[in-house]
Amino acid sequence: MTRSFTAVFLCLIFLLPVRGIAAQPSTILVVGDSLSAAYGIDVNRGWVSLLQRRLKDKGLDHRVVNASITGDTTRGGLARLPELLSRFHPRIVVLELGGNDGLRGLSLEAMGSNLTRMTELAREAGASVLLLGMRLPANYGQPYGERFHQVYRDVAKRTGAPLVDFFLEGVAETTRLMQSDGLHPAEAGQPRMLDNVWQGLQPLLDHGSHRAEPAAKASG
Repeated sequence: MTRSFTAVFLCLIFLLPVRGIAAQPSTILVVGDSLSAAYGIDVNRGWVSLLQRRLKDKGLDHRVVNASITGDTTRGGLARLPELLSRFHPRIVVLELGGNDGLRGLSLEAMGSNLTRMTELAREAGASVLLLGMRLPANYGQPYGERFHQVYRDVAKRTGAPLVDFFLEGVAETTRLMQSDGLHPAEAGQPRMLDNVWQGLQPLLDHGSHRAEPAAKASG
């Protein structure tokens, strides 16, 4: 080969895989509990599925993977996260966990430690992280409820991760937007939940993208 031909040939070799990678939509991984798993309603009406539709409508090139499990805790999420990061290589990880820790009276110190470690693992894998904060029902008492909610703020401060202060803002206090158990949002509350998430998620999105993909459900 001549020197010039060799140079062109090598350029083509390096450019082809780069183009292939660029064509793939980036992944938003949602790791949550029943609030994100669309408990009690059609999963296609849940806020995560609505997020995929909004991204598509806006022409943003992101695939949403819902790895939420009803009843999950921060400990469970931490145990599952490494495999999820390895499988999906997300660009953004949305952490929506902790509610079950609080409802079950689990250690708030452990909850904070688990959320912090999940944030660190996601970042080590090259992903940005968005934390979704929760509040407990009033019957758990104000002192405990405030300590529980403060965990999210402390994790956000410690890690620098953006925080949606209360994921169910405008939903939990509105009876018609909640299911009869008073804990899980109804279908009517899902758009407001998405709006709450969107405020924190939008700055993390790649606005240069132009293609969207169908939502995916993480399999076990």
